[in-house]
Amino acid sequence: MTNVLWLQGGACSGNTMSFLNAEEPTVCDLIADFGINILWHPSLGVELGTNLQTLLWECVLGKTPLDILVFEGSVVNAPNGTGEWNRFADRPMKDWLTDLAKTAKFIVAVGDCATWGGIPAMSPNPSDSKGLQFLKREEGGFLGKDFVSQAGLPVINIPGCPAHPDWITQILVAIATGRISDIVLDELHRPQTFFNTFTQTGCTRNIHFAYKATTAEFGQRKGCLFYDLGCRGPMTHSSCNRILWNRVSSKTRAGMPCLGCTEPEFPFFDLKPGTVFKTQTVMGVPKEIPPGVNHKDYAVLTVVAKNAAPKWADEDFFTV
Repeated sequence: MTNVLWLQGGACSGNTMSFLNAEEPTVCDLIADFGINILWHPSLGVELGTNLQTLLWECVLGKTPLDILVFEGSVVNAPNGTGEWNRFADRPMKDWLTDLAKTAKFIVAVGDCATWGGIPAMSPNPSDSKGLQFLKREEGGFLGKDFVSQAGLPVINIPGCPAHPDWITQILVAIATGRISDIVLDELHRPQTFFNTFTQTGCTRNIHFAYKATTAEFGQRKGCLFYDLGCRGPMTHSSCNRILWNRVSSKTRAGMPCLGCTEPEFPFFDLKPGTVFKTQTVMGVPKEIPPGVNHKDYAVLTVVAKNAAPKWADEDFFTV
């Protein structure tokens, strides 16, 4: 039996909703087939008031083994480092985290807010929010750069806004079945099995990207979303086009640009009108280009690709 405690800090509950829609495996599969015992979860837990406080203190004191602590949402430290803006079970949530982190065998941060601070940590960050072990791309976060859990691992980060449901459940299964040692974490503590490739991998619009055949409208079923709509697929690490959402689709397949939500800098936001969903360019060449290519070479590639684009590159690839 693997005990899982899921807590929620400064969050919108988006990752909880995502988790409850997992398919491979489902939440029911976690319990029935993989021996996971959900001690408490904001949407599934039945304990309230004194009963919930008793459960939490038993985990803190080691009376109830805490195998996996899952945290969703940012760690709110305001005001003045007290954490009083986010109270839970008669204490600041950050105090529960401090105590539970000392006894948890594994800690999993789910979603951008828990991993890097997310939207709450955007400047000027009045809530003094942080991720568990990062503040955006800066190491440290709430628990500190050198923190490791009882199992000797740092916080396992599963970013996304929200995180893909199957990323969450498959990592929980890997821990519960003793296979987490097979999972390699990258420099941002993300499991490489999900975050080693770019979101562009598997995108059905890759051929349009190659020929610089673009689309300028949301929902269009043809054309690349990078040039005019600011798709961040070529610069974002995720498996959204390999492990489809609801086993059916992804943002790019639905005609929406990737927003880069698995990267620490998310949300990429510019207050200038018309710049949120538009790739910023210098003399027609994107300021941000796919890794491993310099701007001069990319400028030449763009001109050559556009001139070489065949007629079908502008066709609707869904037309039958």
